[in-house]
Parts: sequence; structure tokens; C-alpha cells
Amino acid sequence: MRGALKLGAALQLAGTKAENAVTALALLAIVLLPLIEVVARALIGLGIPGSIDYVRHLTLWVTFLGAGVAARHGMHLSLGFAAFLHGRWRLAASIVAGSVATAVAFLLAWASLEMVRADSILTSTLGGVIPQWVAEVIMPIGFTIIGARFLWRTPGGYGGRLIALAVTVLIVGLTFWPEASRPLLLLPGIGVILVAALAGAPIFVVLGAAALLLFYIDVVPLAAIPVEAYRIASNPILPTIPLFTLAGTILAEGQASVRLARLFHALFGWIPGGTAVATIAVCAFFTTFTGGSGVTILALGGLMLPVLLREGYAERFSIGALTASGSLGILLPPSLLIILYGVSAHVPINKLFLAGLLPGFLLIAMFSIYAVHEGWVIVGGRGRFQLRAALSAIWEAKWEVVLPVAILYGIFSGYATLVEVAGLAAIYVIVVEFFIHRDISLRRDFPRILVDAAIMIGGIMIILASAMGLTNYLIFTDVPTLAADWVRSGIESPWVFLLALNGFLLVAGSLLDIFSALVVIVPLILPIAAAFGVDPIHLGIIFLANMQLGYLTPPVGMNLFLASFRFKRDLLDIWYSCIPFFLISLIGVLIITFVPALTVGVVKLFGL
Repeated sequence: MRGALKLGAALQLAGTKAENAVTALALLAIVLLPLIEVVARALIGLGIPGSIDYVRHLTLWVTFLGAGVAARHGMHLSLGFAAFLHGRWRLAASIVAGSVATAVAFLLAWASLEMVRADSILTSTLGGVIPQWVAEVIMPIGFTIIGARFLWRTPGGYGGRLIALAVTVLIVGLTFWPEASRPLLLLPGIGVILVAALAGAPIFVVLGAAALLLFYIDVVPLAAIPVEAYRIASNPILPTIPLFTLAGTILAEGQASVRLARLFHALFGWIPGGTAVATIAVCAFFTTFTGGSGVTILALGGLMLPVLLREGYAERFSIGALTASGSLGILLPPSLLIILYGVSAHVPINKLFLAGLLPGFLLIAMFSIYAVHEGWVIVGGRGRFQLRAALSAIWEAKWEVVLPVAILYGIFSGYATLVEVAGLAAIYVIVVEFFIHRDISLRRDFPRILVDAAIMIGGIMIILASAMGLTNYLIFTDVPTLAADWVRSGIESPWVFLLALNGFLLVAGSLLDIFSALVVIVPLILPIAAAFGVDPIHLGIIFLANMQLGYLTPPVGMNLFLASFRFKRDLLDIWYSCIPFFLISLIGVLIITFVPALTVGVVKLFGL
């Protein structure tokens, strides 16, 4: 018996290592292929045939491999309400969430298998070599692995797993329900999905369950959902997401945060409130590369909070500044969220990057003015600017400071595509952190960092993939057009519409995470905004600015939960600390909304 247990543990360990290795290699291939393409084109005038197809489909593989690893560690994003439960209630909620998540994952695996089976008879290939269905096969495999891990992680021992298995069999069995009677299951199905969401089911499960239910009621083959999810692999901009995510993960792992904190403190620390201004600036800079995922709070919170407290800032102000600034850079390039909006709204990414510059700097300036006020009142006095210290800090952080400038130059110069710029940025960060600064070890740390980045990529992208099915249903049933007609029947003024839009987005941001909101809400508001003459680029910045508020708004505000974890404070204490910054952001959002010159005006100024 003991020998069997040892053999089982050894096989499990070997499987884990193999899965990590495949995941890391797939992500590394996404990094290397654009680099090889750029070098080959420069040296011999030719690239790799079909390379963009390979990179896009490798992104699909990293999505499902990373999501599988995230399921292994229980790291998929959820609404987090179950954290407020205790004892038996929490156990019961976890069993409900695990049961529904298991059933939905296996249903999506079956639907994906049907899609692969249908496409296996086609002659489509990648680069003229690999059959398309071979690339698609990761979807049923990935969903099956995720479902099996949801089943295994269901709490309550074998009893809890048996409940999850029974629920899965029941839900799968309902797919054979008579078609004429399926509408009777709509309300019970919605009830189950809502309960599962509140119980802590992953967000992608909730979105996938909603899509499955709606297609099922309308007697549409469930394979339509993975077909829509697969469509993300056809977007040429998609690979920028894993590439920039990897760059941000590496920066967060190294000592870049320390160098940048020293730099901004040397530049701004001499003015009243300068340390707080430096904190806001470094958080905004860091967020542009970490995608507003909360990594900024985890990476910089422990570093900057003691500095602020030591200089006399109130704890409430310090925690509020760090929590609110953790999402402040999402409007600045190369923000992952700007890219995701461009993918969802089919808007050129370079125009969105330009449109977000002034609004992003406006919010940073407004936060900084408040910080100066607090510094004058609480800390008082004025230091001296030390040129030698500033030059030393600039020199030490020169490699990190050059990065955003190089990215912007690469995007707008036309010498490389956005994917190639993202790939070069990832390579640049690898060289800087592993070989120049040597903060982290290539042999010891790089494989783990690749897997960590893949977990983040998989956790985000699988939400996007699941939401695609739900979005397709909404479009299929003409919901955006109906919503636009309904809004126009009650609102005539574009200014009133923009005000109402901000109210709607503020509520949506408080209830939805930003990744699902991007895919579900954007297709709904685009036609309505177009009816009132709102430019989709301006709409994108309005949307993202409001979603930035959502990071600070209960009950789903991600920054609130991460700050509560990082600073070991109650959620309500964190929210109370953020109120002044929330109000400042709200004023900033209104300025951005009603002064379109800040967004589309800049784009037109550059002739785009």
C-alpha cells in the first residue's frame, strides 16, 4: 500500500513537472517567434511562413495550459463573496461552487470536442503544414483537465466530490431534455448560476454557464460556444497579451520596483508630499506593464507603505494612495486592458494608446495634487532637490525608463507590428533583468516565472474565451440594437446619455470584474454610443476610466481585496481609506467624459 502511494505521488510530481514544462515552452515560443521574424526579415528579407498563425494558436494553447495550471492551484478569479462566509456555510458554498464549476467545465469540454470533430474533416492548415483541428484540440483537453481539477478540489473529502460528480451527471443529463420543454428550465438555470456565482464559482464558469444555458434553451448546438471562443485565435493583436504580461511579471519579480521607487523619490521627494507623489507615479508606471491585475499592490505595497509611514503620512492616507494607485496606469500604453478593449471593440490599438495618454496623466496629476496637499498639511516643510542623487537614480533605472519610450517608438514608427513590438519588449526585459541587473536567475527562476505568467494569462484569457460565447448570443438575439432603440426612446441629448453611461458603468464596475465587463458590456454599449455620435475611441477611454473606479468599488473591487490581503486590514477599512481617491477619480472620469478633446483630439492631432 505504501509503495502504491509513493508511486502515485511520483507520477503526480512527474505529471506536474511535464505540464509546467509544456506551458513554459509554449509561452517561450510566443516570445521567440516574433523576434526570429523581425531578425529574418531584416537580414534576408523573408520571415517565417505562417508565423503569425503559429503565434496566435500558441496563445490559445497558453490560455488553456495556463488555465489548467491555475485550476491546479485554485487561482481562477471569482467574485469573492464566499470569503465573507464561515464554518458550515462556507463549506456548503464551496461544494456548490465546485459542483457547478465541474459540470460546466465538462460540458464545455464536450462542446469543444464536437467542434474539433466537425473541423477535422476540413482542409484548413496553419502555415500550410499543421491541420487546424490539431491546434483546436487543446480546448477539449484543457476544459477536461480543468473540470477534473475542479472535481478533485471540491472540499468535503470524498463526500463533497461525490456531490460534485452527481451534480455533473444531472446537468449533463439535462442536455437530453425534450426541446419543447427547455424554456421551463430557464429560471431554475439562472437561479443555479447566480447561486454558484455568489458561492465562489470562477467568473469564466459563470459566463460559460450563462452561454450554455441560453444556447441550450434556444436549441442551438453547444459547440457554438467553443467556436466563438476559438475566434479569439483569429485576432492578430491577441499575442500582445501574453507578451506584455510576461514582461510585467518579470519586472515584478526583479528589483525594478526598488529602482523605480528610488528614481521617482529622487525626482519628486523634495516637494511637499513628494514621497506620496513618487508612490503614485511608480504605481502608475508599474501598472502599465502588469495590466491592472493587482500585481502593483502586491509588488509595491510592502516596499512603499513603510516609507510613507516613516515620513509621517497617516496610515489611512498611505494605504488609500497605494490601493487607488494600483490601477492608475491602465489608460497608459502598453496597458493590457487597452489592448483587450481594442480586441473587443475592433478599434485600432495605436489610436487607443494615443487617446489614453492625456486622460492617464490627468488622473495621475489629480492624485498628485491631493498628495501635495496632504504632504503640506501632515508632513509640512520643503526639502532640497539633490541633483547628484537624481542623476544617480536615473542612471540606475535607465533600462526600465527607456522601455515605455521604446515601445511607443516601435508602435508609431511603423518599423514593426504591435505583436513584434510586444515580443521585443519581452526579450528586452529578459535581457535587462536576467543578464544586466541579474536580479533573478535564468536557470532557477525563469521557468517558474514563465509558469506564473501563464497562470495569469490563462486566468484572464479563459474569461475572455467564455464571455465570447455569451456575447455572441446577445448579438445573435439582437440585444444591442434593442438596447440602443430603448435608450434612444428615453434619452435625446448626447450629454444626458454620457452622464447616464457613466452611472451605468460605475454600477457595472462594482458588480463585474473588468475582464468579463470588457467582453460582455462593450458590444452592448457600442451601438448605443454610436447612435449618439460618440466616437468608439472616446468610448473606450470612458469605459476604462470607469472600470478603473470599479477596482475601488465594493463588492467586487479587486484592489480592495488585494490591499486587504497585502496590508492585513479589514475590507471596510481599506474602502474607507480609498474614498478621497475614489472621489478624485470620479471627478477625473467626468472631465474625460465631457472633454473629448483629451482623447479623440489627440488622435486627430497626430493625423491618425
